[in-house]
Amino acid sequence: MSKPCIICVAITGSLPRKEHNPAVPVTVSEQIESTQEAFEAGATICHAHVRNDDQTPSSDPEKFARLKEGLEKHCPGMIIQFSTGGRSGAGKTRGGMLPLKPDMASLSVGSNNFPTRVYENPPDLVDWLAGEMRTYGVKPEIEAFDLSHIVQAAAMNRDGRIPGNIYIQFVMGVKNAMPADKDVFDFYVKTVKRLMPEAEWCAAGIGASQLTLNEWSIAAGGHARTGLEDNIRLDKDCLAPSNAALVKRTAEICAAHHRPVATPVQARDILGLPQHA
Repeated sequence: MSKPCIICVAITGSLPRKEHNPAVPVTVSEQIESTQEAFEAGATICHAHVRNDDQTPSSDPEKFARLKEGLEKHCPGMIIQFSTGGRSGAGKTRGGMLPLKPDMASLSVGSNNFPTRVYENPPDLVDWLAGEMRTYGVKPEIEAFDLSHIVQAAAMNRDGRIPGNIYIQFVMGVKNAMPADKDVFDFYVKTVKRLMPEAEWCAAGIGASQLTLNEWSIAAGGHARTGLEDNIRLDKDCLAPSNAALVKRTAEICAAHHRPVATPVQARDILGLPQHA
């Protein structure tokens, strides 16, 4: 298989803190430095959250603006993807950074259980976020925590709420949501190919499931997500020293399956995004 594999690095997230792994980049300057290392290791999408000074999650557009400026300077051509996830804010504050016009933004199209709460994505908020992405020319990455989210994404694609070719990511291994199950994964892939034949897809595994989902996705012709947001360890005995280390491991899996790691130009072409000036 010679199809290039896009590696997405989820650099920070909303939950991991310095006390869990000192390598988690929290400040904007740390995030830029960590992402540059991951970019040089082969990552072509940066999935980004921002934090407050006390490490709590933030939706502050000013922090996102500084991060975007730094990434554009130090990681030329890298696809910048902002999170509109529910851990960072409530309601429309989750989309307050979309006027900054990142290349992409995450979009969850349905609700599900998380470890200690319900991850609420009511239809009116989903439609508003999708509308803001259309307004500002931001390509959604659909985060599918459940089979129903794949079906909903296909429906939104058909009626124009999510225009163009879909990019969808299966998220597996979240406690109380979908576990990392190979039969379910295979059915997800089959369902996407049936409902959205032109879609590109990716998979993200949480914790110890990260390596498993990287293997499954790369072997099946999909794209891969890694990074300290989802997993802070290289193995049960060793913390990951950086986002770049997790990207390098993912690139090694690509090589084992004879998949070249996508360059920024290739990744933008695959996803239908404008090339970097």
